Amino acid sequence: MHVLVVHNRYASAQPSGENKVVDQEVALLRGAGHRVEVFERRSDDIAARPLLAKAAVPLLVPWNPAVRAELAARLRAERPDVVHVHNVFPLLSPAVLAACADAGVPAVATLHNYTQVCPPGTLQRDGRPCTECVGSAPLPAVRHGCYRSSRLATVPLAVSLSVNRRRWWSGVQRFFCISAAQRDVLVRAGMPSERLTVKHNFVPDPGACRAGAGEHLLYLGRLAEAKGVRLLMAAWDEIAADGGVGVPLVVAGAGPLEREVAAWAGGRDDVRYVGLYDAAECRQAVARSVAVVAPSTWLEAFGLVVVEAMAAGVPAVAAGHGAFVELVEDGKTGLLHRPGEPASLASCIRRIAAESARNREMGQAARRRYEQDFSPAVGLERLVDEYRTAIAGRSGGGDSPPPAGDKSTGSRWGQPRERDGGSR
Repeated sequence: MHVLVVHNRYASAQPSGENKVVDQEVALLRGAGHRVEVFERRSDDIAARPLLAKAAVPLLVPWNPAVRAELAARLRAERPDVVHVHNVFPLLSPAVLAACADAGVPAVATLHNYTQVCPPGTLQRDGRPCTECVGSAPLPAVRHGCYRSSRLATVPLAVSLSVNRRRWWSGVQRFFCISAAQRDVLVRAGMPSERLTVKHNFVPDPGACRAGAGEHLLYLGRLAEAKGVRLLMAAWDEIAADGGVGVPLVVAGAGPLEREVAAWAGGRDDVRYVGLYDAAECRQAVARSVAVVAPSTWLEAFGLVVVEAMAAGVPAVAAGHGAFVELVEDGKTGLLHRPGEPASLASCIRRIAAESARNREMGQAARRRYEQDFSPAVGLERLVDEYRTAIAGRSGGGDSPPPAGDKSTGSRWGQPRERDGGSR
């Protein structure tokens, strides 16, 4: 199969699960003998642009005509079987879908977050769930400055969501949701259910599982409010005041809360802030963990670090909402804490650190779950099957988009079947 992958790479200064997933899928497909090409832009390159070009970047977020022309020409020349779209912000834009239509090549898209219904893609504001923009014009996001706490920075995302809703629907054969929890949210938001399929991310086998009880608790990821970093610090302070759990907390990552985390960890024996780890260091840190902690306050669409822990035979302590509910079998492959509650998180950390025999059993069960659902072999089979479904649909063997307002989908995309109360 000939696949063209379309992706705007996130800045390399901070960890990106999406970049990792894209690279791993490309390597997986190539390793299986498929021909895979990449059409990409890099956010890192923005810094090197002339001042006027930098200033023009927000104007290209809703629509980049140069990308449309360049990609369409490449598709006509190379004739891939399918185009796989990942991230298009900020340099590619939904113009990539028009290019696919121009060249007559079917497109699929992985939905790594909630940008189809929420400008910043988090369904969260001020640390709490928020669905104000779901099913309506995204004016609340602009009013609150939901992207980077800036109204100006939010405007291009809000405009893109508004003007490109129907383009996504008409231009994509299959949307890949990375969890059933994500799919449920998007279907309730009015996206076309018949085109939303669950295709979990896979994780390469690390080659070795945890030996022994582990040396530390591990937080590995972006240092941001939505990832529950402040929640973890509060819970760990509670644990420390009660005498600790016998092993330190290792915090690895970078992000907007980096200085705050470094100051909090400074001078303590029970916390080590180590900054960014490379891939090998990440694998080693996970394999030496008592447990991996994933306390996100937003509704994670997947939770890559939890599955990486599974692959190493390590249980997780995770927030009991979003995709974590389907990834972590509470009491079997890890523990789920009440979202946003430091005391509940602290209790789960104490429990998973204290019960060594149960911890070992949970780690073994986590590894079995990984082999069953998240291994490269499973990931490859599901990915290729979905490509074939998309190709068949484009050639007339699958669903075609209904006319605007067709009641068979329950609603027009963007007009919800029901208004969620914000507890999602």
